[in-house]
Amino acid sequence: MTTDRPPQSLFPDAARLGLLTDLYELTMAAGYYAHGLADRRATFELWVRRLPACRNFLVAAGLEQAVQYLQDLSFAPEQIDYLRHHPAFRAVPADWFDRLADFRFTGDLWAVPEGTVVFPGEPLLRIAAPLAEAQVIETYLITTLTVQTVVASKAARTAVAAGGRPVFDFGSRRAHGPQAGLLAARAAYIGGCVGTSNAEAGRLLNVPTLGTQAHAWIMSFDDEAEAFRKFAEVFPDASTLLIDTYDTVRGVRRALESGAAMQAVRIDSGDLAVLSREVRAVLDAAGRTDVKIVASGDLNEYKIHDLLKAGAPIDVFGVGTEMAVSRDDPALSAVYKLVELETDRGPVGRIKRSEGKATYPYAKQVYRRAGADGVFRGDVVAREAEPCDGEPLLTPVLRQGRLIEPLPAVEESRTRCRRQLDRLPPELLRLEAVPAYPVRMSQGLEAALHSLTDAAF
Repeated sequence: MTTDRPPQSLFPDAARLGLLTDLYELTMAAGYYAHGLADRRATFELWVRRLPACRNFLVAAGLEQAVQYLQDLSFAPEQIDYLRHHPAFRAVPADWFDRLADFRFTGDLWAVPEGTVVFPGEPLLRIAAPLAEAQVIETYLITTLTVQTVVASKAARTAVAAGGRPVFDFGSRRAHGPQAGLLAARAAYIGGCVGTSNAEAGRLLNVPTLGTQAHAWIMSFDDEAEAFRKFAEVFPDASTLLIDTYDTVRGVRRALESGAAMQAVRIDSGDLAVLSREVRAVLDAAGRTDVKIVASGDLNEYKIHDLLKAGAPIDVFGVGTEMAVSRDDPALSAVYKLVELETDRGPVGRIKRSEGKATYPYAKQVYRRAGADGVFRGDVVAREAEPCDGEPLLTPVLRQGRLIEPLPAVEESRTRCRRQLDRLPPELLRLEAVPAYPVRMSQGLEAALHSLTDAAF
């Protein structure tokens, strides 16, 4: 049946964030309300259970978008009406729906700053809020932090593999949707990319953008040299000429013959090691040692490492699919669990004992210790108020739903990431998996866990 309704974009609307969660988060919130638990103070923590394959560290990212969500979170009238008529909520007290009209996040948030290197078992963020509020936000927080942490970590590995040569994010067209491409561009910049092909990311985040040519441009002209010349007429100060549409070596010769102003040439296919050497020889023989070579085409950190090991004279790398979706391992085992609940007896730790998914109780802090040379030596996860040596990683971000101080600009998070990588033990920067960075639970946490386990079983 056809209707007159307009097409839907399905992009998040800041005025309608309430239902951007799994249904069971909402049924639990309603259940808490029905049994008088909704306003009890609860503490939840978000962390990653294990590293993806061949990873030795992660780079935390996505906090700013999580904060935006928490500050704008509300239910629009039509969303409340949807829940009111949903069969799952048939027996829910009617005044719960009225309460949703005033729903806002009023809790506290502590988080690891974006750009910080993190490891499994360490909370990336901690929420302390009324139980119903803390429950509803689970889905959005996990997805927001996961997607950007995955990409930032991939970007950091790729930048390390490039050995100081610039890496650009070219992944928007292969990301899992337009918004994912924008988030990936942001995360890739934090992780070490020098810029992105995404124009909106350039505008919103004030990060460098790079655009070269499409093969369609070359194919739109009868003569390849004419295509180069015409492009340079319009873009004389930013000409990177795409030379592999027909034949890469002939392409670079035609680029030179065209007389077009060019800063770089780009190779997007073929044996990049061989072709880059041949192209470099042609350019140098023509006296164009100033022209750089940009390489792209299904690159990742492993291929970049191998190209440079083979002596490929490539100056700039563009990484697309592998950056935006982290194709070799695109998911994180991120979880968000209740660790503490206010009761009539005061705060009580909460644990999960499921096989392979056990958790530690109570609000926590992560302390990072470094040697005299500044290199990180190991982390301790401890109870929040437990005395411990080292730098505390979780910092207060929101208090009663309000931002404590402005968040760092993306450039600051990028700088933080670079400094963190400089302080990692060098072996952790390898592309293959190495023995894990030491992270241990404190004596206070272990004692609390055993006490609760003995009491429960």
